[in-house]
Amino acid sequence: MSIRRHPGDLFAARKKRKVPFEFVFDELAGVDLWTRQMFGCTAIYVQGKIVLILRDKGRKDRDDGVWIATTKDHHASLRRAFPNLRSIGVLGVGQTGWQVLPVEAEDFEESVRLACALVRAGDSRIGKVPKPKAPKSKPPNSKKRAEKRATKTRAQTQARRSRRD
Repeated sequence: MSIRRHPGDLFAARKKRKVPFEFVFDELAGVDLWTRQMFGCTAIYVQGKIVLILRDKGRKDRDDGVWIATTKDHHASLRRAFPNLRSIGVLGVGQTGWQVLPVEAEDFEESVRLACALVRAGDSRIGKVPKPKAPKSKPPNSKKRAEKRATKTRAQTQARRSRRD
């Protein structure tokens, strides 16, 4: 069974997702940054480090807001600056390196602006160098596979010839 597609569907442009909390980019103006879509969120990188993730899934989710990339060593000092900062729930129970400034907090925008100021200032508490991607596994040795296929084909051909004779 084949699926028929309209010829125009093949090259149809993907629907662009709206980037949540666009004011973050205004706050980071002048910073050499790049973004990447990640798990339905927008990740922000500065100087090779992931620093923030903007997440707004539109559900009543405790993890919507601005995620800050940090380490457990910096949680206490960051919580003094951001009283509503907490660990992210979707990553499991307990503390993780990721902390969230929740969108439902009364001081959300003010806190995010402060976080952006820390990123602009190069605060060492914010940002993680992403783990390198695992190398793609090598395909099975194609030479061996081709030899195996050729041997099998020769054997089949010989078997057919012997049946004819």
